[in-house]
Amino acid sequence: MEPLTGKTVASTRIHEGQRISLRVDEFTLGDRPPVSKEIIEHPGSVVILPLTDDGQLVLVRQWRQAAGEVVLEAPSGTREQDEDPLLTAHRELREETGYAAESMSHIGGMWVAPGYSGEFTHAFLATDLHESPLPQDAGEDIHVHMVPLANVPAMIRSGDLKDQMTIATFYAASHLLEPGAA
Repeated sequence: MEPLTGKTVASTRIHEGQRISLRVDEFTLGDRPPVSKEIIEHPGSVVILPLTDDGQLVLVRQWRQAAGEVVLEAPSGTREQDEDPLLTAHRELREETGYAAESMSHIGGMWVAPGYSGEFTHAFLATDLHESPLPQDAGEDIHVHMVPLANVPAMIRSGDLKDQMTIATFYAASHLLEPGAA
């Protein structure tokens, strides 16, 4: 038996931000009474796994205000409205790592938190890297951190790497990351 599908009865915008907005939807599931749910509207994002020719994963460390700590993660960023995710990936890679990729392969995508957010992230594997920096965005202080690809599973198990987009993308790309596959 399939889950019931929702039908929106009403939607009220509560906050309109520069990057995200918040709305409250009233919806029904089948013949059940209506319920309300707060929804974050987001234009979508990208996450990139940059891999050097010598098997180093290029990660970044930066302060994340919502988490209240410095987070080690794959380069990522928010899409401009209706921007092609591939263009976003190329831009964010250069802004956050100082590298450009000759090869950028789309390896899938994921809902970040579908219980309350419309953010969908496109995941990419970047190879054939060369230096080509762009300025970082205001409010960013990003530091590049090179990690041997073989160390990533242990870093996930130990909790040194706990960003869900990075972890999910690493495992989604794992079949491409085996020796000789990239």
